[in-house]
Amino acid sequence: MAARNKARKRAFQILFEADQRGADVQSVLADWMRHARTDPRQPPVNEYTLQLVEGYAEYVERIDELLATYAVDWTLDRMPTVDRNVLRLGAYELIWVDETPDAVAIDEAVQLAKEFSTDDSPAFVNGLLARLKELKPGLRRETR
Repeated sequence: MAARNKARKRAFQILFEADQRGADVQSVLADWMRHARTDPRQPPVNEYTLQLVEGYAEYVERIDELLATYAVDWTLDRMPTVDRNVLRLGAYELIWVDETPDAVAIDEAVQLAKEFSTDDSPAFVNGLLARLKELKPGLRRETR
């Protein structure tokens, strides 16, 4: 598995854990980093995972607003926890990480949904992120 795939998976796991615990994502990230330093069996949090989690934390309100606005017939609270966090990570990477091509950000999110969620989730994730991709230029202007 490529380093960025692993980094995305770890970032997703951190977002998921924070959501499940009702904790701040940066606190969970700090826990993961501390655990990696004290337990040799725990892999370190790499730079790209750190960038993804911290970037998501910077735009958390805007990301949730976008997902709530464009998820047809789904509220954030009604979404499965896995899907909600895959979408959060995918939306951050799609809209704010310029070095990741849009198609890669969407495909990686779809792959996470395939691995961790239901059979219907990949299509849902793909559709919502594709919609955000169409709107991306305006979405970036609105956050500056």
